[in-house]
Amino acid sequence: MTIPKTKLKWIYETMYRIRRFEETMLEQTFKGNAMGVTHPSDGQEAPPTGICAHLTNDDWIGSTHRGHGHCIAKGLDTSAMMAEIMGRSTGQCGGKGGSMHIADFSKGMLGANAIVGASIPLAVGAALTAKYKDNETNSIGVSFFGDGATSQGILHESMNLASVWKLPVIFACENNGYAEATPAWYAVSTEDIASRAEGYGMPGIVVDGMDVFEVYDAAGEAVKRARAGEGPTLIEMKTYRYHGHFHADDTKKYRTDEEEKLFHQKDPISNFEKRVISQKLMTKTELESIKSEIEKEMLVAVEFAMNSPMPDIKDLYKDVYVEYSNSIQGLR
Repeated sequence: MTIPKTKLKWIYETMYRIRRFEETMLEQTFKGNAMGVTHPSDGQEAPPTGICAHLTNDDWIGSTHRGHGHCIAKGLDTSAMMAEIMGRSTGQCGGKGGSMHIADFSKGMLGANAIVGASIPLAVGAALTAKYKDNETNSIGVSFFGDGATSQGILHESMNLASVWKLPVIFACENNGYAEATPAWYAVSTEDIASRAEGYGMPGIVVDGMDVFEVYDAAGEAVKRARAGEGPTLIEMKTYRYHGHFHADDTKKYRTDEEEKLFHQKDPISNFEKRVISQKLMTKTELESIKSEIEKEMLVAVEFAMNSPMPDIKDLYKDVYVEYSNSIQGLR
C-alpha cells in the first residue's frame, strides 16, 4: 500500500516510542521501582504498530501479558503507563493493575491480560457486540496473542465462532518463536500457525513480523474485509523479542548468540529508517527530531511516576467488585 507521509511519521513515532518505553521501563524495573515482574516487547514493535495504524478509538483490541506495545500503539499515555507499572495512584488503572493489566476503554484497549489466550474471546465478544448493534461505528475487534496461546482451546473455539458468524475480528498471532522458553518448532504441530485458519474457513496470512510494511499491508486487507462484513482473518507475524520472557529471564539458557544476532540484523526500527531515507520518504533530520521528542517524553514519564503517590489505603477495595447503583441494589 502507499502510505501517506503523516502515517509514516506516526508509524516511526509509535515503534520508537515502544522501544524506548520498554528500555526505560526495564531500567526502572532493575532499579526496583516496578511493582512485580515486567515482560518487555522490544523487538516486537512492528506487529502492534502495523495493525493499529488502521484502527480508531472505536475499534477494540485485546492484549497479552506482553502488552505495553499494544497499549502504546492504541494511543495510551506513557506517563500513566509508567506510573501504573510503578504501582502509583496516578497510573492508568490507579496503580492496582500493574504491568500485565493496563487498560483504557476510551481508546478501545480492552486490557493486557496475564492469562494466556484470555484476550482472544474478549476481542471476539467486542466484534459480536459491534455486529449485534448493527455496527454503527463500523468497529472491529483485534486479538493479539503469542505462539504459546495457539495451543489453548479458547483460540480454536473463538476462531470457529467468529467464522460461523462472520464477525469483524482479526486474530493477530505474534509468533516470537518461544512460549516462555519452549520453542515453537517443538510445541507447534505446523510450520506456519496461519495454516490452521483453513480449518475455520478464514484467510490465514504469514508475514515478516520484523517488517512493519508487511504487517501494515496485511492488516490493511484484513481490516478492510472485517469492516465489509466478510468475516475474520488470522495473521501470523513471525517476530522476535530481544529480551527474555520477563525482565529477569536469561535467554542464554535456551537461545543461541547466532540466533539473537540474526534477528537484531532484522531490527524493525533501523530497517524502517534505512528504507524511508533511501526512498526519500523521510529525512534523517526528521527521524532524529522524532527520536529527540520521545527521549524527552520518557524522562517526563519516569519523573511523573516517581513523583506520584502510592494508592491510599482507603482505596484498597475500590474497583475490586462491581459497584451497582442504589436502584439496582433495591431490586435484589
